[in-house]
Amino acid sequence: MCRSIQTLRPPALPEKATEEEMRAAALQYVRKVSGFRLPAAHNREVFDRAVDAVAEATRDLLEGIEVRGAKSSA
Repeated sequence: MCRSIQTLRPPALPEKATEEEMRAAALQYVRKVSGFRLPAAHNREVFDRAVDAVAEATRDLLEGIEVRGAKSSA
């Protein structure tokens, strides 16, 4: 769907994804779905809320995923 969104889980990333990486992926997703690179002023609030919601869902997903065969860092 959106080639600029990278995989944010091991083994694609050697370490846990950062907040910045999750937010960047969320922004790319919202841009793709909405069709706007930058929303007009009257759409900025809903655009930003969508980015926040997608970033939060991404964080929840990555925290809950169990990667089989991955070595524990603990």
